[in-house]
Amino acid sequence: MGRRGYPPEFRRKVLDLLEEGRSVTQVAHDLDISQESIYTWRRQDRIDKGLLSGLTSQEKSELTAAKARIAQLETELQAARRAVELLREDASPKGGSRRSR
Repeated sequence: MGRRGYPPEFRRKVLDLLEEGRSVTQVAHDLDISQESIYTWRRQDRIDKGLLSGLTSQEKSELTAAKARIAQLETELQAARRAVELLREDASPKGGSRRSR
């Protein structure tokens, strides 16, 4: 499965099995998931609990949202800049700068 393929409830159950004393190898085999995924989830859980340093799940989520918003704003800014360029080209006088009376 992909990076976000397992629901949070499943991840929590896996971590609970580890806390009950089952090994990563055993849980990975029994549930047909990679050991690497389990180690990643366990590390993130320890960060979220304050046992390890690093970005918490909440902080990662906020950072991802902020980066997406920045990208959206940069796209909108680029469109606005292009619109201003086009308006400047169209605003140049044709045939002189004075109005006829």
